[in-house]
Amino acid sequence: MEKSFEPSQIESTWYSRWEASGDFKPSGRGEPYCILLPPPNVTGTLHMGHAFQQTVMDMLIRYQRMRGMNTLWQVGTDHAGIATQKIVENQLANDDKTRHDLGREAFIERVWKWKEESGSTITNQMRRIGAAADWSRERFTMDEGLSAAVRKVFVEWYRAGLIYRGNRLVNWDPLLGTAVSDLEVNNVERDGHMWSLRYPTADGSTSLVVATTRPETMLGDVAVAVHPEDERYAHLIGKTLTLPLTGREIPVIGDDYVDREFGTGCVKITPAHDFNDYAIGQRHNLAPISIFTLDAKVNENAPAKYQGLDRFEARKRVLADLEAEGLLVETKPHKLQVPVSQRSDAVIEPMLTDQWFLDLTTDELPEGRAKPAGTIGGRKAITEPALDAVRSGEIKFVPENWSTTYTQWLDNIQDWCISRQLWWGHRIPAWYDEAGNIFVGEDEADARAHGTVAPVGALRQDDDVLDTWFSSALWPFSTLGWPAEGPVKNEHGEIVADWQHDQIFLPSAVLVTGFDIIFFWVARMVMATKYFTGLVPFREVYINAIVRDAEGQKMSKSKGNTLDPLDLIDGIELEPLVEKSTKSLLIPQVREKVEKRIRKDYPNGIPAIGTDALRFTFAALASYSRTINFDIKRAEGYKAFCNKLWNAARFVLMNMPEGELPAPADAPATEAERWILTRLKQTLLDVEQHFASYRFDLLAQELYEFTWNEFCDWFLELSKPALNGDDALAAASTRHTLVVVLETVLRALHPIVPFISEEIWQSVAPKLGLAEGGLMQRPWPRADEIAADEAATAEIEWFKNVLSGIRRIRAEMNIAPGKTIPLLLADGDATDRSRAAKFAAQISFLARVDAPQWIASGADEPAAAAAVVGSLRVLIPLAGLIDLGAEKTRLAKEIARIESEIKKCEGKLGNANFVANAPAEVVTQERQRIADWGVQLHALREQAQKLG
Repeated sequence: MEKSFEPSQIESTWYSRWEASGDFKPSGRGEPYCILLPPPNVTGTLHMGHAFQQTVMDMLIRYQRMRGMNTLWQVGTDHAGIATQKIVENQLANDDKTRHDLGREAFIERVWKWKEESGSTITNQMRRIGAAADWSRERFTMDEGLSAAVRKVFVEWYRAGLIYRGNRLVNWDPLLGTAVSDLEVNNVERDGHMWSLRYPTADGSTSLVVATTRPETMLGDVAVAVHPEDERYAHLIGKTLTLPLTGREIPVIGDDYVDREFGTGCVKITPAHDFNDYAIGQRHNLAPISIFTLDAKVNENAPAKYQGLDRFEARKRVLADLEAEGLLVETKPHKLQVPVSQRSDAVIEPMLTDQWFLDLTTDELPEGRAKPAGTIGGRKAITEPALDAVRSGEIKFVPENWSTTYTQWLDNIQDWCISRQLWWGHRIPAWYDEAGNIFVGEDEADARAHGTVAPVGALRQDDDVLDTWFSSALWPFSTLGWPAEGPVKNEHGEIVADWQHDQIFLPSAVLVTGFDIIFFWVARMVMATKYFTGLVPFREVYINAIVRDAEGQKMSKSKGNTLDPLDLIDGIELEPLVEKSTKSLLIPQVREKVEKRIRKDYPNGIPAIGTDALRFTFAALASYSRTINFDIKRAEGYKAFCNKLWNAARFVLMNMPEGELPAPADAPATEAERWILTRLKQTLLDVEQHFASYRFDLLAQELYEFTWNEFCDWFLELSKPALNGDDALAAASTRHTLVVVLETVLRALHPIVPFISEEIWQSVAPKLGLAEGGLMQRPWPRADEIAADEAATAEIEWFKNVLSGIRRIRAEMNIAPGKTIPLLLADGDATDRSRAAKFAAQISFLARVDAPQWIASGADEPAAAAAVVGSLRVLIPLAGLIDLGAEKTRLAKEIARIESEIKKCEGKLGNANFVANAPAEVVTQERQRIADWGVQLHALREQAQKLG
């Protein structure tokens, strides 16, 4: 092994070797264990959320593979309809062109070309963080196999009457020119106004005042609503008003939806541009009037003077005209929630358009579907089975509280608008004849063959594509080859799936994902997979936390607090970091603020910490919390852990003879060996429990403490007397145990820190004659194969406490490490005397003390510094070594610390709820701690008294 740990040299070597050797492919042996990668956008680059989530998945895959499972990490990318089309359209705009200049076919070719050139960025970055994914099975939502699945699902749901076309109100992004999901709309608080407008009655006798934040939409009003029991207005219900600026007459209607305490108690009704108004309009059979074009300009349904105006320009003109006519009653500031498109930042316009929908709400189909009225509807066929899968426990959420989020959404779900007005995506497999009849099929011939009427003239395919989430919903089974009857090949002719064989991976074991796509993706995968395969897509859903910065702030480019995982892995100097963080910020004030923050937080840039240290940081943060705060200082601490492990391995190997070590015939010869094996056994038991419960933070803590404290610090130290002593049997046994424990630790650490563990293991394996080529081919270490020795553990824990006490005194009293000092022992019991005799040589060797001497009971004691181990006092005489006043101060601090510990325990035991609800063993443990602390406190007070 090299003298120092250099992550970059190791990482570049090992990943390519693992991938080339087929370590990431299913082994074909053992029980199936599958994880589905949430397919990142093909437009994307690796961010901290990806790196965190993928580290969790990789730990699980490596762990389960070593446990003998037949593992598959199914990976791929999503075509990201809106985002990808926008990128290519922006490229065209640089040449003063639009997609319409190219035409649909040429534009799609251009997108595919972009995908081939730039679409693998994120998958290459995934390799950098060590993702043990089967890249030979990589899928893309637009590849032919997955496209075939999309067509089949659409056609089958349509023919079952569950997909239908209708003119409905949707969220419309006027910049992108497409409908978007409710889930792709952010409600952003902005400063606006509330305007009060007067609407006179048609007979001129009176008027009503309505309040609105969108006065331009009044041009499409079809009624004014009041509460039917509102005494102020009940007599006007049924009368008509003259809609200002238009001359149209509209009715006054009564509806319980109106809150008579809010504003004036009168509400303008614009069904074509407001979701609540749309529902009221349907209840009262009011025909909606759309007043905007698809690019949010006023259309021909409004008076001529407003036609062609942008909606916000129209607002100014409408307000000016109302004021001129004396109908603008009041203008006041108002905070409002504005719906904004996640994709384009455009203000969403509710718009009536023809769209395709998946029925998720009806128990029985209405008239006009492909199946007769009364046939089972979408709620019964799709939504309720998805609800039952979680309510029955067939699918479990971790943490469990997220199941409530899932069920509440499905209980209140609306039909899913599945069409998008884009060119990039899965084109809807529906055709129209000249009479407007719809024909649906997997291709035009299939559509014609299944039409209910003969087509009139030529057929024209629907221009729309399907919502990107439609294809993602099929991911659990389409990636495994469904619905093909034989092997599915990629564009290179390589087999990527075979449903007949690969369906063993369904249900997958666990889905690792964020809470923000429980609705987008998790629920929809359950719906589609249950409907088409009869199975759930996964048995468990682990909802990982969202990564925030060290102060708990959301990571945002505008704040300058985003971190690129690769910059942490490779390091980056200050100036390139500043440039990278500010290059896309256009507003000068924001640029200055971000640059100031970067220079303050990273004055020397970001040091390279390597992949393993970054992964360990993610593991250590992965609790059940909703968010985690990522602190780069903590990551630097885990780089120190890697260095510690590296140096410990070098120490072990330097103490080994050439060639393979012979296995000892007998049990470990020393108590130190039996102690470390006992601790290793318990650590492995705890780690397996934490893997099962997805408590990666506890898992990381367990392995960190065992590796750093017990193995690297204590066992290496405790091994030195045997390695340097005259007992050949003890030396040989200790060497073997050192290598065995190190090799076992490397296996246990491998899921978290795969690179360093593999590099060290390659040097360790020959010492044990191991035949496997790498760690992923080694079995997971089994706790039940390790013998525990509680007696030896008790002996070594005593020995450790004595050594720790001596070392603490040396450190606090500033005694030179190399100086040999006297050691006295007082009080204690027969066990202490027996142990002191047994460990005398090791104590002298490791603590740099003379052979311990016992002080006879009742004899005068010299002034001494003391450490207490149970009832035993470990004394370092002060004469010539220690300042008496300093020792009194040290004892006072130690007494105060122990008094504080006792108070904590007493506080717990004094809490009736704690005693009643905590497990019995925990209560017993607290009582034992009080007793133990009490013994130490008594001994320390006595020692303080003796010093005056």
